[in-house]
Amino acid sequence: MSAIITVRIPKELKRKLDELGIDYSKEIRKFLEDLVHREMIHRAVSRALEIQKKTGRVRGNLAAEFIREDRDER
Repeated sequence: MSAIITVRIPKELKRKLDELGIDYSKEIRKFLEDLVHREMIHRAVSRALEIQKKTGRVRGNLAAEFIREDRDER
């Protein structure tokens, strides 16, 4: 299902779009999809940074500790 969005633009801009043969519906759709994608990424990064601030930095080299622990168990 789709929805309709109406945008009012100057007549001169509409005339230029028509003269240039630009499929403005397609371009607007693509722009809005890209805008939503960028905003979703921005919000995800913001949430990740908030979580990182709350958890703080991990001390030491956890990977090395896990490897040493695994080897010592053998």
